[in-house]
Amino acid sequence: MERTFLMVKPDGVERGLIGQVISRLENKGFRMVAMKMLRISEELAREQYAEHAGKPFFDEMLSFMTSGPVVAMVWEGRGVIQSVRRLMGATDPAQAAPGTIRGDMGTSISRNVVHGSDSPAAAEREIKLFFDSGEILA
Repeated sequence: MERTFLMVKPDGVERGLIGQVISRLENKGFRMVAMKMLRISEELAREQYAEHAGKPFFDEMLSFMTSGPVVAMVWEGRGVIQSVRRLMGATDPAQAAPGTIRGDMGTSISRNVVHGSDSPAAAEREIKLFFDSGEILA
């Protein structure tokens, strides 16, 4: 069964949107198999977003992602990676379709409520960054 990583970012936690995000995935038939609330260290943020190192927005992104708690989750289901990408919507909430998480709840490109894996390789890497195998209850 395919798995993906999904994180409610600091803006989503601060605005009390965790339950709404979870409901959208559960309503599509996906199953959560792990969840934790944590504060991301700068080291973990650098590792998670390593592909963006050197880009103009990198430092601001690190600052935002370490500014408050996040909720990290692992979801399971057939085609879950691409389905969650569609549910999230475009990175820029202004470009995201109504009915998507970012289209309905996001306020800016950085404050777009959620981060989700974009490929099977990314999902595997991000799940391992945030969870030990014993924390995933399949």
